[in-house]
Amino acid sequence: MIAATIVAFVLMIGMMLIGIPIAASMFIVGVGGGVLAFGWPFINSMASVIWGVGNENLLTAIPLFVLLGELLLRSGIADKMYVALSAWLARLPGGLLHTNIGCCALFAATSGSSVATAATIGTVALPSLHARGYSMRDALGSLAAGGTLGILIPPSVNMIVYGSLTNNSIGKLFIAGIIPGILLTLSFMAYIYVSHVMRGAGHMSREAKVPLAERMRLLVNLVPPVIVFGVVMGSLYFGIATTTESAALGVVTALALTLHAGRLSFELLKNCFQQAARISGMILLIIAAAFILNLTISLTGVADQLTRWVTSLGMSATAMIFALIVFYLILGMFMDVLSMQVATIPLTYPIVTALGVDPIWFGIFIVLMCELGLITPPVGMNLFVVHGIRPDKGGIEDAVWGALPYAVIMIGFTVLLIFAPKIVTWLPQRM
Repeated sequence: MIAATIVAFVLMIGMMLIGIPIAASMFIVGVGGGVLAFGWPFINSMASVIWGVGNENLLTAIPLFVLLGELLLRSGIADKMYVALSAWLARLPGGLLHTNIGCCALFAATSGSSVATAATIGTVALPSLHARGYSMRDALGSLAAGGTLGILIPPSVNMIVYGSLTNNSIGKLFIAGIIPGILLTLSFMAYIYVSHVMRGAGHMSREAKVPLAERMRLLVNLVPPVIVFGVVMGSLYFGIATTTESAALGVVTALALTLHAGRLSFELLKNCFQQAARISGMILLIIAAAFILNLTISLTGVADQLTRWVTSLGMSATAMIFALIVFYLILGMFMDVLSMQVATIPLTYPIVTALGVDPIWFGIFIVLMCELGLITPPVGMNLFVVHGIRPDKGGIEDAVWGALPYAVIMIGFTVLLIFAPKIVTWLPQRM
């Protein structure tokens, strides 16, 4: 049975790689495996699974968080954020590269999508960086890596997907991502600082000093994302609202901020709702297909057999996690984030939890591995996003080599979390 599972997994990955949609690939393998194992009566059991996914209140949070990101994306808040942060950070060695990371982190706290974060901040930042003579390799690398923070710093759609697939608290996953998100942001900025100091005076900041009074005045531009983050995460942390309710509160807050900015219009709402519907429809269809695949896996007992086989090898939890780092690093070179999650979690989750790994910690680990996939070629989505909006005509290798040091930092940061798991688990335990 394990051999058949490996064949089915490879078949599913192969279908995804040749361009068959993720949901279709998972549906074919899930239904095909179920029918082969149990015959046509398996089709009847699918109906209740699909109905259950469609009526799952928790998954309502996905379109709401997507809509929240769209509202903030189109309201002009990102432009003002960049100006405000550049006034405070641009004098550091590395100049506006620090602003790229800081702005990505702040936008990630309201967006929930890495691609949207990289695209939004990249669109604002790259023209200025190019005009000021910054190295495109450094600029593209910082934006591609900074964009990955979109799925680690809550709210995160990928955390919702993980929580729904594993039946874990989305609220705890969100809270667990805060400290790692802040530390990873600071790690990126520390690398920029140290690397530019080591390169010498020619690579220090060339930005003009902004008077303190002007910097204080610009701080008002950071208020909107802070308000949204405070409403969403504060309502979760203090138990005032569920995940779905906090998403709804975030949308209402974003609407109010968009109205206050004078950008609220029928055209803006139309574009936001249309884009949110497209993205949410894709995600929910993939989740429905993933649940069908999970049904096949659970009914055939494959996950239990695989868990018993792995535990019989005598591997420690730490050794298993290191093996999974290599596994996800290779897989991330060829698959997008959502594909990796829905294809592997049903198999890896039972194994690591049987070895005693905290499920909330493992959720953050999965998100970090997905982040790596976003900046590892040849299918690193953030690399293509930032390359597509660069103002000059250079090759994508600039984005690839520019993001490489950040990928190494992320692997090192993951190793840190393995030996210091309290970085992840401390805050959720105090909810």
